[in-house]
Amino acid sequence: MLASRVFNLVGRRSISTSLCLRAHGHAGVVKAEDYTSQLRGPEPLCAAQALKEKEKASWSALSVDEKVQLYRIKFNETYAEMNKGTNEWKTILGGALFFLGLTGVILIWQKHFMYAPIPHTFSEEWLSAQTKRMLDMRVNPVEGISAQWDFDKNEWKK
Repeated sequence: MLASRVFNLVGRRSISTSLCLRAHGHAGVVKAEDYTSQLRGPEPLCAAQALKEKEKASWSALSVDEKVQLYRIKFNETYAEMNKGTNEWKTILGGALFFLGLTGVILIWQKHFMYAPIPHTFSEEWLSAQTKRMLDMRVNPVEGISAQWDFDKNEWKK
């Protein structure tokens, strides 16, 4: 979506620039058929051709609506309409949040149905019993866990 918006903006600007150059005589005289090909049906085509004929006369004789129609025939959009923002960011943010939510649901499902229960060796009782057994066996008495235990006071050294 974003790439198509960029392409549309770049394409429109390059087209409108080339139309300006052609309209100012750099590439010859501009014909009404060049711009009325965008219109649908015979009525808009006849109205546009009649308006193009009126354009050749004095511009002060043209009404504001006719000037706007002539501008629309040549450029299709105003500069403000061309640079108008869209609400595309809402779609992108919604899609990103949707996929984050879907990922969360998948992770919860995996934890509940796929993973085995936590082993009993991770419980506090087991860890304290294991530490007591290591102290009773005097494991690593020089620099290890037994070196940190005061056997006379029956507490950890400070």
